[in-house]
Amino acid sequence: MQDLHHPRHYCGVFGIYGHPNAAELTYYGLYALQHRGQESAGIAATDGKSFLVHRGMGLVPQVFPPEVLHRLIGPIAIGHTRYSTTGSSTLANAQPLTVDCAKGRIAIGHNGNLTNASALREELEAKGSIFQTTVDSEIILHLLAQPARGAHESALIDAVRRIEGAYSLVIMTEHALIGVRDPHGFRPLSLGQMANGAFVLASETCAFDLIQAQFVRDIDPGEVVIIDSHGVRSIQAFPEQRRRAFCVFEYVYFARPDSTIADRNVYKVRVNMGRQLAREHRIEADVVVPVPDSGNCAALGYSMESGIPFEMAFVRNHYVGRSFLQPSQFIRDFAVKVKLNLIGDLVRGRRVVIIDDSIVRGTTSKARVTSLKEAGAQEVHVLISCPPHRHPCVYGIDFPERSKLMAANHSHDEIRQYLNADSLGYLSEAGMVAATGLSKESFCLACYNGDYPVPYDPVLDKHIIERRRQRPNSLVSELEAESRHQRLL
Repeated sequence: MQDLHHPRHYCGVFGIYGHPNAAELTYYGLYALQHRGQESAGIAATDGKSFLVHRGMGLVPQVFPPEVLHRLIGPIAIGHTRYSTTGSSTLANAQPLTVDCAKGRIAIGHNGNLTNASALREELEAKGSIFQTTVDSEIILHLLAQPARGAHESALIDAVRRIEGAYSLVIMTEHALIGVRDPHGFRPLSLGQMANGAFVLASETCAFDLIQAQFVRDIDPGEVVIIDSHGVRSIQAFPEQRRRAFCVFEYVYFARPDSTIADRNVYKVRVNMGRQLAREHRIEADVVVPVPDSGNCAALGYSMESGIPFEMAFVRNHYVGRSFLQPSQFIRDFAVKVKLNLIGDLVRGRRVVIIDDSIVRGTTSKARVTSLKEAGAQEVHVLISCPPHRHPCVYGIDFPERSKLMAANHSHDEIRQYLNADSLGYLSEAGMVAATGLSKESFCLACYNGDYPVPYDPVLDKHIIERRRQRPNSLVSELEAESRHQRLL
């Protein structure tokens, strides 16, 4: 069942160098990163001679049955879990993407969005490049495959310096694993090491915990890390770039609470956000209820700071898949109820504070308030552990266009009335940042305040990307049919 309320995740990337079971460990790494993308998954592995790739639509265990996974041999592997923010949801757009060129075989996994994708793609096509997908990640692959004018590392830096926007990359060649983070550091990427000396790259540190790798450090914004038989080498590709713009929504919602980013545990940051929410919005109430799982930590923090008891009044159904039924009103009514069920005895006759991480379109928040009031709640107060979303994200989060953002088109009281809530409160921007323990200058806050760190042309980009999404592609349909058989590509 599609979540109608929360912004959908973008992607998770993972890579490992120097382990005989690289593909199997990548599988488990992707398992830990499944929350970052649930449309497709893929793994590429190499032993220096063969270069094997398998991709499929669905969740990680669906895409990689044991007989497939065991055929991905070699000590180097990269993996990717995907949710489409550019390019349609088809097998052709699943990653890692690969190319066989004069430099050898190259595979790439990308987390983020390029803001100059349209211009680069037009330029490359004019020079004869042929694209097989509609994702901006393939542009990076084409740049990497171009003939080198200097040393291999110089060509890599040249390619990275041509792309703009948000990107954390894992790149695999026949003999190396490469990690790249954009100069603003929009997306997370960390380096770890296993007991046997193997090095690991991952979007989040929770992937290290699962495979028993030790966290070494975060990859710096603008850094290129090359891991090969000589060890780990670091190159700063953007020494002139000073502004940092890490996506604060990683702390608010996207990252797993057991991950650590910039030396801050995500769970603790979210609890701090809840505490700050209690300081900013004091409400006389009987019970604090989270919307699971996104509101759990903030609701706990609110309860701790306010002294109001915490209750898990909503029970989440963890076995909800996607619905392929037509979106009639009849089905929509069930869609908002099937994911969460309310324990009415915990809220009947009581004043309830319900806490969630965000309101994007508002439809699901309204359904939660309705459920509480139908169960007999005396009052329902809605609190959100981040500021109102008034601007779309162009860096890899599926916030819709501005016309579909509730807070961009309605006043505070109009939203409260739409939700049928007795009160509505958002965490302030200053309070959200303070809860992280980092400076405001560390973050991208564009979806809240409209200050975009990297410029983009929304008219041009949307026109070209949407045109490509709609372009007929017989290859796509063939691959989709082939994916049913889960063949090894």
